[in-house]
Amino acid sequence: MSAEATDPRDAAGLIEFYYEKGWSDGLPVVPPSEDSVGAMLAAGGVQGDEVVGVVSARNTRVTADKVAINAVMAGCLPEYMPVVLSAVRGLTDPRFAYHGIATSTGGASVVIIVNGPITRQLGINGEDNAFGPGFRPNVTIGRALRLLMMNAINTRPGKLDRSTLGNPGKISFCFAENEAGSPWEPLHVERGLKPEQSATTLFAADGVYQTYNQLSATPEPLLYGMADAIANLGARAIVGQPDAVIVFGAEHVKVLRDNGWSKQQVKQCLFEHARQSVAELKKAGRLPGGIEPGDEQAWQHVVKEPEDFIVVCAGGRVGNWSACLSGWGSRQGSRAVTTPVEVS
Repeated sequence: MSAEATDPRDAAGLIEFYYEKGWSDGLPVVPPSEDSVGAMLAAGGVQGDEVVGVVSARNTRVTADKVAINAVMAGCLPEYMPVVLSAVRGLTDPRFAYHGIATSTGGASVVIIVNGPITRQLGINGEDNAFGPGFRPNVTIGRALRLLMMNAINTRPGKLDRSTLGNPGKISFCFAENEAGSPWEPLHVERGLKPEQSATTLFAADGVYQTYNQLSATPEPLLYGMADAIANLGARAIVGQPDAVIVFGAEHVKVLRDNGWSKQQVKQCLFEHARQSVAELKKAGRLPGGIEPGDEQAWQHVVKEPEDFIVVCAGGRVGNWSACLSGWGSRQGSRAVTTPVEVS
């Protein structure tokens, strides 16, 4: 790359320069400047050398300037910085077990679920196309976290990142809970914060399995289908995971609301039916050994207890769709982490 290509007046050249340096996720990045990075730091209320988090397994200190640089590169506006910082604090929380999700062949994505007033202030989408494109805060906040993982922690494909297949959510996966459309308390309140606070919840997901049910007018059949989807014999989930996220679309929420079901009832029903027998797991090669007496009546549940299901509402007002996001790792693996958004 010639010296001229790094001239700040040459935006196209700078973008190519960042590609050549390996600082991109495969998409063009916004070249940062002293002013744009400074604006990010100011919006986040942090100093550049402030340590935001530590990944002890990688002996890496993540400083605020690295977060700000990658947020600019991802296309974030400065006002997104408090949400990005919250997500980084969750990412570096020991309970999230960063090293495991980063190095696994499973290719887990980092899902950011945003709650609280900040979702409305920034326009973080939790309705139509909640998991998809078209909304700057969703895409750029999620992308900022992935760029930081690559550029500050060296989580690059073929190096620290050893994913066999990966998944598109590894580029960006951020959405808001549709609190207004939910019959239950918001996720961040359930996890100990106040309604007026904002928060991010990070979850390491193997993938998204959309479920469809247009006939059920009562909760049980609807939840049976979802339980079967997340407990299929080919899923990593069935041999044990710390958490699982269940996202209900509006039409399925209506079924649950109209029948007066609490979130706890939903979790209990999912827990009871999201399982496979030890015999079936052995037949499918998911557990070792031959089938023994009692294996047909011995059950392997997707999660250890009902509270390990994380239940949220999101998506459009029409369509009989919901989704299961299975968690990464064994029951000693990554746990979902909820972190307040600190607005300066």
